[in-house]
Amino acid sequence: MKKFIFVILASLMVIGASAQTKEIRVLLANHPYGDLLKAAIPEFEQKTGIKVNLEQYQESQLSTKLATEFATGSSTVDVFMTRPLQEAKMFYKNGWYKPLTSYDFSDFPKNALSVVSFGSKTYTVPIVTEWQVLYYRIDLLKKAGIKVPTTFAELEAAAKKLNTPDVAGIASRGKGNAAVTQISSFMYNYGGLFLNKGKAAFNTKEALEGVKYYGRLIGTYGPAGVTAMSWDNIMPLFQAGKVAMWTDASVFYGNIIDPTKSQVPKESVGIANVPAGPKGSHPFIVVSWGMAVSNKTKNADLANQFLTWATSPEMAKRALIANITMARNSPWADKEVLAQVNPDLVTTRAFAAKNGFPYDRPYMSAVGEARDRIGELIVEAINSKGTSPTLQSTADKMAAKVNELLEDTGEYGVQ
Repeated sequence: MKKFIFVILASLMVIGASAQTKEIRVLLANHPYGDLLKAAIPEFEQKTGIKVNLEQYQESQLSTKLATEFATGSSTVDVFMTRPLQEAKMFYKNGWYKPLTSYDFSDFPKNALSVVSFGSKTYTVPIVTEWQVLYYRIDLLKKAGIKVPTTFAELEAAAKKLNTPDVAGIASRGKGNAAVTQISSFMYNYGGLFLNKGKAAFNTKEALEGVKYYGRLIGTYGPAGVTAMSWDNIMPLFQAGKVAMWTDASVFYGNIIDPTKSQVPKESVGIANVPAGPKGSHPFIVVSWGMAVSNKTKNADLANQFLTWATSPEMAKRALIANITMARNSPWADKEVLAQVNPDLVTTRAFAAKNGFPYDRPYMSAVGEARDRIGELIVEAINSKGTSPTLQSTADKMAAKVNELLEDTGEYGVQ
């Protein structure tokens, strides 16, 4: 009898101990904000008593791991970073996001919320926002007597004048899939779109003019081998002083001016709005990363506590001071932030927030496959410097394939 009682008491002690254990599993990306959170998590654990079991992955690995775990029903993930434009539609349709019904979203731009909301509910907290800018070498433009370009005509003329055997006049992504996001602003500035009313539209006259211009600009004045380059190939060239101008996302500014990585002095790097095309300047401004709670979490209260802390105004301010371009509005008006952040980063964000598009790729479930198709068109444009006689037929062919993807996911003709 005593042995029986002892076993019961021991069992109750184990149950009690496990009940006191507060743990969550969090998956973050290998991203500057993921790194910032990783360093700060001990603060959260000490403050709340919640143990965070953290895992960090490269962005595509993170997406694959999440999709695999969720699809097989084996996931124990509670909170995770997510790429809204890349996976939100698929994750939402599969029921993998938990709706954030009690979160206060009043401090976020409407265009940021438009890509993380479905129906009347919001499923992801926007974390990092980025917009397309023109990075340029202040010293090289000054030496050449060139003012900062404000139109496509001026941009092409500047690239031509700055281009030398040692320094590319301009660079932007040329590697098919990766280049899709950067060509978006050029298409928008010609009046084109990736999709229109749920159908492929990048084969229209307006969109194709943007593709041709991009192909001519990058193919003529870009670095050698640019069709094999994404941002991680171009940034080292800019840091080494081998590129005079570079169009890409604002999020890279901190890396560009890092004295431990760049040979170009901070004072020689300028930031400007993407020059205007025939239809004005409409850069993308997108939510590149957000944070969500798994719909299958068994620790909803703990997960929400972490989510609230990790996406708080205080963490956003800390990140912005570290040159991570955050989605929240309030840090951008903070005096301490304004005293430390490049004023041109602030003004280009304000311009993009007012004039930009919240998409830098087709907003659809099969976005990866769609980017592959559009990427083929971009590579052809760059290789031919925008003059290939088959660009229109290639665009039509790829548009048909993207429409098939939309039909397969039930999104064709749906806005």
